[in-house]
Amino acid sequence: MMPIDSRNLLRPALGAALSLMAFGAAAADQCGAAPRLAVATPPGFCAGIVAGGFKFARGVQPLDNGDVLVVDLGGWEPNQGSVWTLHPGPSGYQKTLLMKNVDRPNGIVLGPDGLVYVGAIKRVFRFDPRDPDGTTKDVIGGNSGVEPLPGIGRHPLTALRFDTKGDLYVNVGSGSDHCEGKKGKAPDPAKPCAEASGANALGALRKYQMQWPAGTVKSWEVHATGLRNSMALAIHPVTHALWQGENSRDAIHVAMKTLKNDNDLPHDELNLIEAKGNYGWPYCYDNNVASPEYPAAKCTKYRAPVRLLPAHAAPLGMTFYTGDMFPPEYKHSLIMGFHGYRENGHRLVAFLPDAQGAPLGKMIELISDWTAKPNQSAGAPVDVKQARDGAIFLIEDRSGRVVRLQYDLPAKASTGN
Repeated sequence: MMPIDSRNLLRPALGAALSLMAFGAAAADQCGAAPRLAVATPPGFCAGIVAGGFKFARGVQPLDNGDVLVVDLGGWEPNQGSVWTLHPGPSGYQKTLLMKNVDRPNGIVLGPDGLVYVGAIKRVFRFDPRDPDGTTKDVIGGNSGVEPLPGIGRHPLTALRFDTKGDLYVNVGSGSDHCEGKKGKAPDPAKPCAEASGANALGALRKYQMQWPAGTVKSWEVHATGLRNSMALAIHPVTHALWQGENSRDAIHVAMKTLKNDNDLPHDELNLIEAKGNYGWPYCYDNNVASPEYPAAKCTKYRAPVRLLPAHAAPLGMTFYTGDMFPPEYKHSLIMGFHGYRENGHRLVAFLPDAQGAPLGKMIELISDWTAKPNQSAGAPVDVKQARDGAIFLIEDRSGRVVRLQYDLPAKASTGN
């Protein structure tokens, strides 16, 4: 009998073990079919990088056919923006340029007619994503015959949302930070802020009554005021109410000498928007506290936020979750990106619904620890949208990446027999 070499018995087992380790390492680096983003997520969730290489990505819109549209601002210089299609394939998403030389596009939404609406400087235009020529038609501004958007000052970018009736809400950001004058001169506390008043108020939300199926504007009005910059907008899926994430002012410590900085004040806000409501900018901040520049402001006449957000979290995109991929407790939660470059930014969070269905329950961090790492910059999420399968797509403008957040039911631990 030949002697048995134990090394020969070990080699197959060792090879199998090494193969399993390699597979496990590869799987750990993947989220679905995409490279995994190096962030922290709750158990069962993971974030995958589905595309990159964009210059200044700001808007994302998944389509029912699996394609994903991306709006690239291009930078703050005029006419450098573009719109792209990401088409899923065996080797990942393939990028195709749809249009270029767009003036600082930002918001993108699907209309009731199935067409895509994009907000650019002073205008909103639409196009059919199935049109290979990318033909556009102006809806507001441009050649539409409807008065253009202001598109001026510190907050010229256009965010937009359709309500369930098909009317269109459009952000008109403030021209200043807190109604300061030239060279930062403090406003006169005895006079109303001129830019926040009147039929063409800045720091406001406009409502455009639309005519369907033509998709043209019938009329428009200032729907709500006192909103410094309404980049994050969402319609509740049950109540159909409009919710807004407010980007509050900067540099409050300049007028409040007891503060060393403005890291913790004022808070950003979550507002429930009502017609003709005034939400206090620039006269009041937080829960109706008079701004230092307007110490005599009667803040009780303004609408208070329903929830305070972390200071300078900078909500630039949000959506109500209606899918079935995530666990049941996330149904109708408000998923919001915190874009801010300071400590309170770099996150994607979910506000769970309370007993009345409002997004006032527990806040859960869906993506956290999105800090600078090798081959990865700190996250700066902007637009947030839900795909047909229930996954969440978000765009990130610091590194120009498109991220997909998915949930897979965690495997049950073996009980052993």
